[in-house]
Amino acid sequence: MSVVTRFAPSPTGLLHIGGVRTALFSWLYARHHGGRFILRVEDTDRERSTDAAVRVILEGMQWLGLDADEGPYFQTRRFDRYREVLAGLLAAGHAYRCYCSKAELEAMREQQLAAKQKPRYDGRCRGLGEPRPGVDPVIRFRNPLQGEVVVDDQVHGRVVFQNSELDDLIIERSDGTPTYNFCVVVDDMDMGITHVIRGDDHLNNTPRQMNMLRALGAPLPVYAHVPMILGADGAKLSKRHGAVSVLQYQEEGYLPDALLNYLVRLGWSHGDQEVFSRAEMIAAFDVKDVNKAASAFNGEKLQWLNQQHMMRAPTRELAAALRTSLARLGVATDDQALLEGVANAQRERAKTLKEMAQQSLFFFRDFDQYDAKAARKHLTGATLPALEAVSAGLESLAEWNAGAIHTVLDAVATRSGAGLGSVAQPLRVAVCGTAVSPPIDLTVALIGRERTLARMKRAIAIAAATPS
Repeated sequence: MSVVTRFAPSPTGLLHIGGVRTALFSWLYARHHGGRFILRVEDTDRERSTDAAVRVILEGMQWLGLDADEGPYFQTRRFDRYREVLAGLLAAGHAYRCYCSKAELEAMREQQLAAKQKPRYDGRCRGLGEPRPGVDPVIRFRNPLQGEVVVDDQVHGRVVFQNSELDDLIIERSDGTPTYNFCVVVDDMDMGITHVIRGDDHLNNTPRQMNMLRALGAPLPVYAHVPMILGADGAKLSKRHGAVSVLQYQEEGYLPDALLNYLVRLGWSHGDQEVFSRAEMIAAFDVKDVNKAASAFNGEKLQWLNQQHMMRAPTRELAAALRTSLARLGVATDDQALLEGVANAQRERAKTLKEMAQQSLFFFRDFDQYDAKAARKHLTGATLPALEAVSAGLESLAEWNAGAIHTVLDAVATRSGAGLGSVAQPLRVAVCGTAVSPPIDLTVALIGRERTLARMKRAIAIAAATPS
């Protein structure tokens, strides 16, 4: 059997990490088995669905590289197919029209609650042969009254539901629009879905969907309901924990492979391995190994993993991501050599691309102000001789590279009788505006001859005017 999985988000809210993890598990399972992965947008709730949410789904999946073999499909474009299946269910007696008014349904609910019964539709329209004038009916699925539904869930194990506890679900509203649970069934049947991997908040929907699939004579997929993600405090994940749009993680400077690596490890493990490439995840993943207990989101662990992936990323890819982060800070550059040089110099010094970009601005544009504390300490009359000597030495270089620059700094430090730090730190503040940077010889090499000498001239003037 060829494996076919699907990711089927509802665009009633922005795609966040809980949904992304479900998408990832479905994608990995399909890729592991050489199957197909389908993207389906379940937008039947037209009042709450938004174009912005659809955009985040599509752009988020593209950024993450979770490529679909089919789709995106949209349920609102399949209404004719749903009506066709509904007509078949009605003709076969597996569905019926219900003419109960809202007042009748509410009275039914109140009576059941008063009797301490579980509120559910009592099936009073099951045998109704004639329509009721003035009432637009809904269509309900005629759920079996006897027996049980067994879900052999790949995560939770055997879960048994009694049909007597399941009421007759509405599958078409009174306005003629199909409902979510019915559309899911038709889509899974038509698309040949073999494995449904989704959040365990859908587990209670599964027996109803299985009964509808049986009524349609369709094969049942294998189900795997993965646990939710909690905040570090054990509460339901919210915006304060990190439940923001997946595109926010892109803006904050996370690599897609790092985010996927972090999410795959929330509830799944493969020995003691922490850092996974995409290929390693595909090779090792099996949904049967997902833990049924909820996992807690940890932002610090995500940052650590992001740094691990930044250190391992191919230089060209890291440079491209850095360019995007710089653009968000208003810096546009196509200098590929400089981007790659800075990416290599900074990859172990930042946890996110946003942080890397912020720390690297002086490589790409001149600065107006120095760090005040650093300037007070390192741009003074006491450091003026070292700054002038370094400037003269750098200006005389025939070749501009880190090795030649280091030779100049060593020579100045030796002549002064002081340590290399007494030369390097004033130079660092002069050309970077701050006392923190990658190794100073590499930093100066990347900044370039013209800009370095211009910045040193400015710093020398400040040092000359500042008493020791």
